[in-house]
Amino acid sequence: MTTENTPVTPKILREETIIDVERVSFWYGGRAALKDVTMAIDRQVITAFIGPSGCGKTTLLRLINRMNDLVPQVRMTGTIRMNGVDIYGPDTDVTRLRRRVGMVFQQPNPFPKSIYENVAYGPRIHGVKSGVFLDEIVERCLRRAFLWEEVQEQLEESALGLSLGQQQRLCIARAIAVEPEVLLMDEPCSSLDPVATSRIEELMLDLKDDYTIVIVTHNMQQAARVSEYTGFMLKGELVEMGVTDAMFTTPRDRRTEDYITGRAG
Repeated sequence: MTTENTPVTPKILREETIIDVERVSFWYGGRAALKDVTMAIDRQVITAFIGPSGCGKTTLLRLINRMNDLVPQVRMTGTIRMNGVDIYGPDTDVTRLRRRVGMVFQQPNPFPKSIYENVAYGPRIHGVKSGVFLDEIVERCLRRAFLWEEVQEQLEESALGLSLGQQQRLCIARAIAVEPEVLLMDEPCSSLDPVATSRIEELMLDLKDDYTIVIVTHNMQQAARVSEYTGFMLKGELVEMGVTDAMFTTPRDRRTEDYITGRAG
């Protein structure tokens, strides 16, 4: 066990890395939200980030698809690479990046459109015109989201009439309809009941065969159930990152142990 004053250096856990974060710091105005974060995310696994509210988890997630570009008076230093390419480089097409890096939010946010049009929305924007092809995409994505059997007879009805759990699965179907490489999930089960949460977790485990999934969660049991790797964040720092089983049984940093055991946080 290291002491609180001994930094734990995160390392690349596999050779198959898709996202590299190198010495990233980030400020909202004069407030530092991230401090010198370095880590790697591996392809087609689930990586979870845990830590108390305000520790920088969601900020880090939003940086991976440049959502913080829309926030005024922010500043970032360091580098984030996807497949070896700097996503903040001058030649980056941000629209294309966000197609490759989908995001599912804390609160389900279906469009005020039909179930069908929610899923077809992204492919339409990216040029898919064929009704037959759109039908195939909608059915395939709803099946992948474990939702097809529940909604196949009501595709033209408003998505807002679905339960919260169904809405969140619809948002996942909408996210994968444009075939991203990475799926970011910001506390996707925080507003759901245990049954709906279980369905989302089952879905994540199924989707990791085709997508890299990064999840922010306050639910440590959820991180233990679904993720291969976990990072613990505190006050904008990535305290440590490693294999989930080891993180929860033999954390290397005392601050991690204190948080996991409930002595701090």
